[in-house]
Amino acid sequence: MEGSIVWLGHSCFRLVLGDGRVILIDPWLKENPACPAKLKKVDRCDLVLLTHGHSDHVGDVAALITEFDPIVVANYDLCSALEKRHKKGRFSGMNTGGTQDVGGVRVSLTRAYHSSGLESTAGPVYAGMPNGLIVSAQGLATVYHAGDTDVFSDMKLIAQLFAPKICILPIGDVYTMGAKGAALAAEMLAPVAIIPCHYRTFPALAQSADEFRKALPSSLRNRLYAQDVGKILTWTELGVR
Repeated sequence: MEGSIVWLGHSCFRLVLGDGRVILIDPWLKENPACPAKLKKVDRCDLVLLTHGHSDHVGDVAALITEFDPIVVANYDLCSALEKRHKKGRFSGMNTGGTQDVGGVRVSLTRAYHSSGLESTAGPVYAGMPNGLIVSAQGLATVYHAGDTDVFSDMKLIAQLFAPKICILPIGDVYTMGAKGAALAAEMLAPVAIIPCHYRTFPALAQSADEFRKALPSSLRNRLYAQDVGKILTWTELGVR
């Protein structure tokens, strides 16, 4: 069984399962300057996974609910806040350390070191803790999307508990870990495929993965998939190609 993984810019990814179902992680498309115009419109969405409540991670949730009515999985407080705000949608809240099965896709929430809040005219609205995501589906390599985070030593526990073969790590610095921290995270996780994100979006963020590549241990450099936005990676049981 094979699926696909596509970076849609910033922290947004499209994962297609072997049966054709589509998962969107941190959907920010319409206003995402890193997402090409041809990719801003999606033709299917069955499941939405959210790491935290910032607008550059939840920006298109309302539009996706209106068009596709996907199941939205996230921190319980973020789900509650979004449901109250949009007054529609199928939300399936959970919390850090928990795992739930959503139509055969196992989703787990890990910790992340960041902040979380929904924008409002009165300032940020509480949206629970930020998280990372573990995505497991039969016949496909387990994926860890770290969310917006700094490196932390418990990534060793994530490796021990979930053994993710594919790790999506932010590398842009300023709002997340930069090259050095992300390289240390990759060393602790030791996946077969490392996909960088949260860079090349704004001038303040790293504009390439070059420094990250240099910071990686030599044994991991050939596992780096710093693909262009929109490039399709084939998702297999062993990793990606």
